[in-house]
Amino acid sequence: MAALKTAEWNQMVDVNIKGVLNGVAAVMPTFLEQKSGHVLAVSSVAGRKAYPGAAVYGGTKWFVRNFMEVLRMESAMAGSNIRTATIYPAAINTELLGTISDEGAKQGMTQLYEQHGISADRIANVVAFAMEQPEDTNVNEFTVGPTSQPW
Repeated sequence: MAALKTAEWNQMVDVNIKGVLNGVAAVMPTFLEQKSGHVLAVSSVAGRKAYPGAAVYGGTKWFVRNFMEVLRMESAMAGSNIRTATIYPAAINTELLGTISDEGAKQGMTQLYEQHGISADRIANVVAFAMEQPEDTNVNEFTVGPTSQPW
């Protein structure tokens, strides 16, 4: 927080919050018209637990957690049959390391990922599982990470 990287904060809000909001806004008219749909969003283990050095990132991921839970509840109350699933990945090998500008944080995360990181196809498997459930079944939260990582 003390580095005050406000441009990066704004980018995180744009991608992690506004990206989810705009994605849902894009599909919601169709989902409401057909009275069904499935919204999947990616949060992070940082959306379930606070981590020093990740205040803004974690805050955006906590937003996703709350937003998706309210979307699920409101959809059920409205009888719209819209299912939701939120995925909370831990150390999954993605492009994340390339986006970290703080050298100390990047070094620590690189070590973590080199030790524990698992393939992104593990997340794809979870998405497939959520999507394969019957229309009357909603599995709404998945925390996914390496067996060896004590997140």
